[in-house]
Amino acid sequence: QVQLVASGGGLVQPGGSLRLSCSASGSIFSINFMAWYRQAPGKERELVAAFTSGGSTNYADSVKGRFTISRDDAKNIGYLQMNNLKPEDTAVYYCNARGRTVFYREFTSWGQGTQVNVSS
Repeated sequence: QVQLVASGGGLVQPGGSLRLSCSASGSIFSINFMAWYRQAPGKERELVAAFTSGGSTNYADSVKGRFTISRDDAKNIGYLQMNNLKPEDTAVYYCNARGRTVFYREFTSWGQGTQVNVSS
């Protein structure tokens, strides 16, 4: 089993910054996809940023130039640096990872979500 724990959310004023972390643990052999999603009240969950299997990154148009996804493969930790936050960024943020376990089985795991509130 692979577990993801997301952290780093909180309350920040517009224009502020937060860094979210997603720590993966368990029988991990490799992680070939890691992403952050968010879900605002009354809205569907949407993809915010992702590392694809080819090593490239994708961002939602609404966060391009403000958010940066990164990862530390040695520690199995993913990050989402969020700058110039806006009230519309308020949501619960979830991390998602896909890969293979040490038993060479594919896995897909979700973190528990961390709340981000952007408000003055």
